[in-house]
Amino acid sequence: MAEAILYNVANEIIKILGSGALQQIGIWWGVNDELKKLDNTVSAIQAVLLDAEHRQTQDLQIKDWLRKLQDVVYDADDLLDDFYAEALMRKLKSGNKITKQVRLFFSRSNRIVYGYKMGRKIKEVRERLDDIATDSQKFHLVRRLVPETPLLTRPQTYSFVGEEEVIGRDNDKNAILSLLLYYNTSQNVLIIPIVGIGGLGKTTLAQFVYNDERVKNHFELKLWVCVSDPFDVKLVIEKILKSLTDRNQKNLELDQLQSQLRKGIDGKKYLLVLDDVWNEDIKVWQELQRLLMCGARGSRIIVTTRSTKVAMVTSRLSPYGLKGLSLEESWTLFTKLVFEGQEPKTYSRNLLQIGKEIVQKCAGVPLAIKTIGSLLYFKNPETEWSPFMENEFSKISQDENDILPTLQLSYKNLPPHLKHCFAYCSLFPKDHELHVETLVQLWIAQGFVKSSNTSQCLEKLGLEYFKDLLWRSFFQEVKYNRQESIERCKMHDLMHDLATLVAGSDSTISNPNANKVGEKTRHVSFDFNIDSSWQSSWDCNKLLPKLAWETIFSNFRHLRVFDLHMTGVEEVPDSIKHLKHLRYLDFSSSRISVLPSSICRLQNLQVLKLCSCHGLKELPIGITKLLNLRHLDCYFCYNLTHMPRGIGNLTSLQTLTYFVIAEDNSIHQKVGGLDELKLLNGLTGSLAIERLHFLRNPKLESEAANLKEKQHLQSLSLCWDRSFGGNSSETDNQELSLESLQPHPNIKELHIDCYGGLKFPAWFSSLTNLVDLSLFCCCNCKILPQLSLIPSLKYLSIYRFPKLEYIDRKDDNSFSGARGQGGEGRLTFFPSLKSLELKECPQLMGWWKQDDDNDAVAESLTVLPQFSCLSTLKISDCPLLTWIPLFPSLEETLKCPQLMGWWEQDDDNDSIGLSLNALQI
Repeated sequence: MAEAILYNVANEIIKILGSGALQQIGIWWGVNDELKKLDNTVSAIQAVLLDAEHRQTQDLQIKDWLRKLQDVVYDADDLLDDFYAEALMRKLKSGNKITKQVRLFFSRSNRIVYGYKMGRKIKEVRERLDDIATDSQKFHLVRRLVPETPLLTRPQTYSFVGEEEVIGRDNDKNAILSLLLYYNTSQNVLIIPIVGIGGLGKTTLAQFVYNDERVKNHFELKLWVCVSDPFDVKLVIEKILKSLTDRNQKNLELDQLQSQLRKGIDGKKYLLVLDDVWNEDIKVWQELQRLLMCGARGSRIIVTTRSTKVAMVTSRLSPYGLKGLSLEESWTLFTKLVFEGQEPKTYSRNLLQIGKEIVQKCAGVPLAIKTIGSLLYFKNPETEWSPFMENEFSKISQDENDILPTLQLSYKNLPPHLKHCFAYCSLFPKDHELHVETLVQLWIAQGFVKSSNTSQCLEKLGLEYFKDLLWRSFFQEVKYNRQESIERCKMHDLMHDLATLVAGSDSTISNPNANKVGEKTRHVSFDFNIDSSWQSSWDCNKLLPKLAWETIFSNFRHLRVFDLHMTGVEEVPDSIKHLKHLRYLDFSSSRISVLPSSICRLQNLQVLKLCSCHGLKELPIGITKLLNLRHLDCYFCYNLTHMPRGIGNLTSLQTLTYFVIAEDNSIHQKVGGLDELKLLNGLTGSLAIERLHFLRNPKLESEAANLKEKQHLQSLSLCWDRSFGGNSSETDNQELSLESLQPHPNIKELHIDCYGGLKFPAWFSSLTNLVDLSLFCCCNCKILPQLSLIPSLKYLSIYRFPKLEYIDRKDDNSFSGARGQGGEGRLTFFPSLKSLELKECPQLMGWWKQDDDNDAVAESLTVLPQFSCLSTLKISDCPLLTWIPLFPSLEETLKCPQLMGWWEQDDDNDSIGLSLNALQI
C-alpha cells in the first residue's frame, strides 16, 4: 500500500504548501523560504512516484527506497499538521485581551522562538527528503502522468448482482435442501459440510438455502454464526446465543453459556449454519459438538469451509464439494455486471471474445468474476479492454485454488484515494459488520477524503467513495435502514485478506496483551472477539494506568483517531490536551462522569462520540470553542442536565443527536436553551430533544429552534415528561410547543414521546416524506392527526394511549382502495403502509366509530378502504378493539379472537387473503 498512499499524501502536502493560508503562517513565523524548498523537493519526488510503483515488483531496491520515503513523507505530513494546529490555537488565543506583551515575549510560545524551532524541523525533514531524492537518481525513474479519475456513479439496480440474484446454484441448492429436509439418519443432529475454495460462493449457497421458504417452515429455530479463525468454543457459543436471543452474552462463564445454549435448543428442531470454519482439531470440535446434540430429531448443522480436513473432522457425512460456475453461467454473471441489461450482441465480436477470455480465466469463481466485471464496467470497452487483457490480466497467476492475484489486480486499478480507504478496512476483524457512517468519519479523520471544493460536504463525498468501492465489489451484504439509506455492510473474508496484504505494516489488529507494536505501524486496533481469554483480562481502567495515560499522550502525539468505546474507561486525564492532531474521539458506552475542560483545546477535533455514557452529567462549557467539530453524539446520555450556552456557534455541526432542556435556565449563564439550535441548519441524521416540559415559554422557545429550516435532518424525536400529571395549563403549553416544533417536510422519521396535549397539530399531514412515525405514551390524546394520506408512511406505531377510542373519523367517500370501488380523484388510504403496531390502548374500539348494528358494520366493511400494502400487524393490550380496515396483503392467518370475523364475508374473493406477518395479543 505504501506507494499508493505515498502518492496521495505527497499530493496533499503539495496542495497545503501551495495554499495561501500556509504561506501567511510561514511569513508570520519566518519560515516561508524553508516551506518553498520543501515544496520543490516533494514535487520532484512525487513526479516519479508512479514509475517507482510500477517498477517496484521487479526491483527490490526501488521497493526499499519507497519504504524509506514513506517514513519521511509521513513526518512531513505530521509537521504541516502541527503548523495548522498551532496556528488555530493562536488564532483563538489572540482574542484574549488579558494577555500582556511581556508575558507573551517571555512565553515559550513566543512566535520567534516557535518559528525558529519549526524552521529547524522543516529543514531537517527537507534534507532527509533531498537525500532520498538523490538516491532515486540511480534508478532512472521517469515522470508518469496520472489519468484523471472522476467520481464514478452506477445505477443502483444492478449494484449487487450475485447477492440479490444467485446464478448457477439451483442444483446445488436442491442437493443441500434434500439433505436438510429428506435425508434419513439415526442421528438427531446431522452435520452437512460444504467445501470449496475461497470466493466460490459457499456462504451465498448457505444463505440461499437458509432463506428458502421450505426451510423456514421445516425448522423451529434458524441460527447463523460466522466462525472464522481461530476457533474458540466460548466465543462460538456466545455467537450462537446472540443469534438465538439477539442479545450479547459477553459476561458469562463457559458453564453458564453452555447451560443457556442447552436450554435454548433442547428438544427443538433447529438449523445452525457455522460459516467459514477453519478448526482442524477434532478435540476442540467435539467439545462444541457435544453441546449441540440435544436438538430434536431432524436438526441440521451446515458447516462451510475451505478445508477438506475440517469437513472430515466435523462430520462422517461426505462433504458437499462446491464446484465453479460453468462457462455459460460465468458469462451470464459477467454480462449482467458489465453490460447492465444491454444485449451483448450489440458489441463487436472481437470485444465479446476478449470478454469470454477474461471470464474463462476467472475459473468459474463468482467473486473473481464480480470483481473483474466491476473493474471493467468502469473501463471503455472499445479502447481499454484489450490493453487490460494483454498487459495486466494475462500476467496474473493461473492457480485455480487462489483468486487473490485476481483481487490484487482489481485493487491495483483503484484510484489512489480509494486504495487508502480500502486498506484502512484491514483494521476491522473478519466478518465485522461495518457501520458505513462511522467508516466515512474515520476516513475523513485520517485525511483520506479530500476535495478542492471547500463548499463540498466531505461526508457526502466519503459516502460516494464507499459506494464506488461497493460497486467494485470490495464490500458486500449491504443493509439499509427504514429510510432506505445504506447503514451497514461486510467484507468478504478474501477481500479482508487483500486489505491486510496491501496495508502491510501500516495497520495491524493487535493482541491487547501485546507489549508493543511495530515501529512502522500507524494504525492499530484490538479485536476482543478473537480469543475469549482476552475479554476477561481486558479492563481499560487497569490497563491504562499500567500503560500510563501520560506515556500514551507523550509518545503518540500525532494520533488522529482515538477510539475507546465499550472499554469501561472511567476517567479521562487532563493530559489528553496534548493530542492536538486528534480528529476523532470516541468514549461511547464508557463509565465517564465528567470530561476534562482540557478536551476543549483539541482544535482539530471533528468527531466526539459519547453515546450511552449514562454517568455523564454535563458537557464542558469550552466545547463551544471546538469550531471544527462536525459530529457530537451524546445519544442515550440520559443524565445530562443541560446543553452548554454557545453550542449554537458550532455552525459546522452536522450531527447533534441529543439536546436536553435544563430544568431552570434562568440562573445559569452556562446553560443553553432551544434557541441554540436556530443557526444549526446543516444538521443531518437524527436529533432527539428531551425534557420539553421544562420550557418556560413553550411557544417562543420552540419557534426559536427553527426546525422548519433543517432540511437535511432525517429523524426527529420530541420527548416531554414521562410522569406528566395532566393539568390543563401544562396541556395547553405542550400543544403550543409541538405546534411550533414543526420539522421540515423532508423529515423521514418522527417520534413523539410523552406528549400531554389533547390533539396533534395539523402540520402532520404536510410531512409528505415521512416514512416512520411512532407515537408513544400520549396520556390525554383522544384525537390523532390525519395520517392516512401521508404518501410515504411505511411504519406506524401507536403505544400507550389510555384515552384513545378511535383512530380516525369515518369518511367513506374520501378514499380509493375499498373493495369493488375506485374512481379518479379519490385518495389512496395509507398508500405505502407496511407495518402497523397498536399497543396498550385500553379504550380503542375501532378505526372509525361505527353503528351499533353488527350487520351494518359487516356490510360497511365491504366499502371502507383497505390497507393495500400492510404486511405486518402487531396488536397487544387493546381489549376493546373489535375491528380495523381490511388488509389483503398480510401473510399468515389472523388469530385475534376479539376482532370481528370480517374475513368470512367473502370466501370466494382470494384477493382478500387476510393474514398476519406478526400479531401480539
